[in-house]
Amino acid sequence: MLNILSPSILAADFKNLEHDIKAAESGGAKWLHIDVMDGMFVPAISFGMCVQESIRPCTDMFFDTHLMIMDPIRYIRKFAELGSNGITVHEEACPDVRAALKMIRDCGCRAGLSINPGTPVEKLESHLEDVDMILMMSVEPGSGGQKYLPQSTDRIRQVSRMIKTSGRSIDLEVDGGIRLSNVKEVLDAGANVIVAGSAVFHGDIKANTEDFVRILNGE
Repeated sequence: MLNILSPSILAADFKNLEHDIKAAESGGAKWLHIDVMDGMFVPAISFGMCVQESIRPCTDMFFDTHLMIMDPIRYIRKFAELGSNGITVHEEACPDVRAALKMIRDCGCRAGLSINPGTPVEKLESHLEDVDMILMMSVEPGSGGQKYLPQSTDRIRQVSRMIKTSGRSIDLEVDGGIRLSNVKEVLDAGANVIVAGSAVFHGDIKANTEDFVRILNGE
């Protein structure tokens, strides 16, 4: 499977959001990670539908929408209408995980399922037929700039083996604390979609993106 960089706009400069997005795109990023937080599932409140709607016209990048919200089925259809290409929900936040994943697919989006660092990876097994992507959180969700949790590497390996055993083509995304210094470790563990926020958007965005893309391309 292709290795993909999905820069998280949570770390972008919201005064210059279009500029930052275009800088990441010019550096070779094909996806854009959109972290939606409700202040309930996670302590922080980030942004919602109006931000996604406002940036959709400025880029053709794949919108990788990550709903860190309680009972996300309430908003799946609306985010799909506002340009999401993929929508990821949390196992811990869904009263009915299968129904949420089905709705995402019914809306024409790729369905993703995420788990937090403290959630057993076995929780994913019964949903492998329903997902196009699994998102492993490698920090506690809710804020950017955290350090990668070392135990995440073994968890990524476990899920990678789980996916291979299933025989299905499922992307494995990792989000949290990923930098140029540890991205190879995450890729070697089996991930192929990398979320990076501050490591992309702090400093020279285009150059940072190019550096990530080179590693992801095996250069």
